[in-house]
Amino acid sequence: MANGKWVIASSMSGSGGLAAIRASDRTVTKVYPSATSKNARDDRLYKDCPGPPNPQKFTTHGLWLYNVGGPVERLLAVGHGDREAIEMFNVDIRGDVPQVTWVGCVIAPEPIGLNSVRGFQDGGFITTNFLARGADADARTKMSNGEKNGELWEWHPNGKWQKVPGSEAAGANGVELSKDGKTIYMAAWGSQSFVRLSRGDKKVSRDEVKLGFRVDNIHWADDDKTLIAVGQGQGRWIAVRIDPMTLAVSELLNREDAPGFAAGTVAAEVGKTFWIGSYIGDRIEIVPAP
Repeated sequence: MANGKWVIASSMSGSGGLAAIRASDRTVTKVYPSATSKNARDDRLYKDCPGPPNPQKFTTHGLWLYNVGGPVERLLAVGHGDREAIEMFNVDIRGDVPQVTWVGCVIAPEPIGLNSVRGFQDGGFITTNFLARGADADARTKMSNGEKNGELWEWHPNGKWQKVPGSEAAGANGVELSKDGKTIYMAAWGSQSFVRLSRGDKKVSRDEVKLGFRVDNIHWADDDKTLIAVGQGQGRWIAVRIDPMTLAVSELLNREDAPGFAAGTVAAEVGKTFWIGSYIGDRIEIVPAP
């Protein structure tokens, strides 16, 4: 959420781009590309970026929003279309509608197929290689059956893409970090599991917990103590709470797919409700918090 008033949403199909939804009345406004959006590349951080994305072909996927000081927040978006890249935006929340300015990009190496992203304060990020671009149906089936096919990658300004040691997974999907940045939490969609691994250690420590559904996204809960993981089961979507220390799992929501909404992927806490995203629908489902 931006300043607790707006929910920023991505779009993998249709007209693509980014939308802002006002939490109070659920009004939807497309904020990039739009008549009011701007492009102003940050040459200090993203000098190698060739320019803004093609607005006619710009579809978006995983998002990460964080405060960089003052009323302007930084948004990172997994971008598809003419290029596979992490796209960077500034979101100014002082007006009636958020003002969005594109500020740069980092192009993904071939054949990485991006899914989720988690930003760093220095302008870098950690991201997931879910399924290689151009992968055939057989590769997708193997991944869905739990065969490791991807991993996590990390990038920082003036640096190179670096594979995260010990992060190999079947369908690496959502990603989150501990507050001190020393532990990574990852969703493994293909193996239906939650992964915890150390970051920066010479010898990587890794724990994996089977959740019994295709784990899609992971985010810190509003309590800043537990993680919320969301994904797809058989004809339903499921949300669970995970203790990052003990790896204890408790169910939050378990709802059947319904006409108009299915395949829940992410849960954003908005007041006393959860806003649930989907990768196959054209809407958000809003449910009471349990």
